Amino acid sequence: NMWVNSKEIPNNGIDDDKNGYIDDVYGYDFANSDSDPMDGNGHGTHCSGTIGAVHNNQTGVSGVMADVSIMAIKFLGDDGSGSLEGAIKAIDYATMMDVDLMSNSWGGGGRSEALLEAIKRASDKGIIFTAAAGNSSSNNDATPSYPASYQVPNMVSVAALTAQNGLASFSSYGKTSVHIAAPGHNILSTVNGGKYDVYSGTSMATPHVSGVLG
Repeated sequence: NMWVNSKEIPNNGIDDDKNGYIDDVYGYDFANSDSDPMDGNGHGTHCSGTIGAVHNNQTGVSGVMADVSIMAIKFLGDDGSGSLEGAIKAIDYATMMDVDLMSNSWGGGGRSEALLEAIKRASDKGIIFTAAAGNSSSNNDATPSYPASYQVPNMVSVAALTAQNGLASFSSYGKTSVHIAAPGHNILSTVNGGKYDVYSGTSMATPHVSGVLG
């Protein structure tokens, strides 16, 4: 269920669709400034599987959405860290490419006006922005967690539930700043190398909500 840029001819070194990015067939890697957004960490693959792993193939898991095109946009390195600049470029790329929804299972750093403005640009185009509320067991009303705590019309901040429908012990929360909770504890999904693994986090809850909104 990968999105493919039909206007781009693979590996010819030319920006065929003239969007400023060469050979962005599946999306773009802003961590390494190249056109290969392959996930070297596994976290993004796990989230993607929850959104849209193929249905009815008798293998592994099925994503929330049966019919989806997942654009791979990477700004975190294989160690899971990245820059504010990369995050802004990634959001602006997705906005330019006119996606319907951005699923954001990442967070950290303080408030950034530049990042807020990037999310607003997506909001102005009607693009939904789901974001993980955070895994610090804290009240986001009192201690904001970004990007989930930016107050933008398109923001959907997601907390994590257990299978018993209670708030997961690690999940951040907030009466006014967190909008919804979804399964995020012991979630089975896809990981690198055609395998499957169980992860926990508001990162796992967020793609459930992204799939439903999609």
